[in-house]
Amino acid sequence: MDRLTNPIRPYAWGSTTAIPALLGVEPTGEPQAEMWMGAHPGAPSRVDRGAGEVPLSEVIAADPEGELGAAAVAKFGPALPFLFKILAAGAPLSLQVHPDLARAKEGFEDEERRGVPIDAGHRNYKDPNHKPELICALTHFDGLCGFRPPLEAADLLEGLGVDSLKPYVDLLRAHPVDAALREVLTAVLTADRAEMARTVADAAAAAERLGGPYAPYAGLVHHFPGDPGVIAAMLLNHVRLQPGEAMFLGAGVPHAYLDGLGVEIMANSDNVLRCGLTPKHVDVPELLEVVVFEPGEPAILRPEDEGEEVYETPIDEFRLSRYVLAPGAAPHSLPDTAPQILLCTAGRPRAGELTLAPGESVFVPAGETAVLSGAGTVFRATVVV
Repeated sequence: MDRLTNPIRPYAWGSTTAIPALLGVEPTGEPQAEMWMGAHPGAPSRVDRGAGEVPLSEVIAADPEGELGAAAVAKFGPALPFLFKILAAGAPLSLQVHPDLARAKEGFEDEERRGVPIDAGHRNYKDPNHKPELICALTHFDGLCGFRPPLEAADLLEGLGVDSLKPYVDLLRAHPVDAALREVLTAVLTADRAEMARTVADAAAAAERLGGPYAPYAGLVHHFPGDPGVIAAMLLNHVRLQPGEAMFLGAGVPHAYLDGLGVEIMANSDNVLRCGLTPKHVDVPELLEVVVFEPGEPAILRPEDEGEEVYETPIDEFRLSRYVLAPGAAPHSLPDTAPQILLCTAGRPRAGELTLAPGESVFVPAGETAVLSGAGTVFRATVVV
């Protein structure tokens, strides 16, 4: 079992205080958006087995079966298939979707064939993998997820009283569900930017004045003036997760995180197609191939089992669960069939002989038994083999 030293990513949307507060350290004044736990080549965790700190990715590459187990290597290859994070949103993230596995492979191979540089700003696919993800709230956590029913979206837009939104209202009411959503999103993202900037400003002013169901959208214009994603965001469901609640985001589901601190886990991929709320490249034709134009309420996951509380998802690259350890309770012996990362978010529990403070984590190789004891909250990230 290895205590992890984890990199913190300073993305501009990050909170300046949430991660320092969890870790019990002084803020630096700079945004601290994500703390990464895992072996992602972009920013791997580091471990020290007696010869100084080395990247976890190098440790795994030196002995994949010894670290991950034969079953995980056979199923996912010789790399840890998930990335585990603490995510602290102090401002909205971009409105985005992720491709399914087939589309990711096809898109990656196409861009490789065409010689698009991997770091090019207009490149869509950084790797041939999909990126399902799960966010679990540590504080109240606001986000947008999935499409509203078109008639509900029409009522919301109409209620703003902005004349330039009327064509979108009519489209939402005049077509079948999938066609309505597709046509409106296409129209919003391809509209004349100067005209859209005026529409966005008028809609944001109305949303700020009206409040209520409009409140989550009112502040977007302050971060993204003139961005058509502000209108696109109003097509989506607003979600507020309570601490301990989670939300799974599958392929093609448009979403954005707005504010809050959470634990996130995802398949090890960098594939993101953006819909707005960003200065980065938006490839509308490719986006329309990936988005699933189906309305529906987001499914909120609320594990209730005693002991290991599992957040069930339909994929195998990751499995997230939580242990809420009461003082004096019996220790929990964890399965050793797959690699796992254990993260403390409250109290001072023990993983084996190691005591964990909030924000501290350990890597447990496959085949090594880990026992949780003491009092606190521990999240367990592993794979399904």
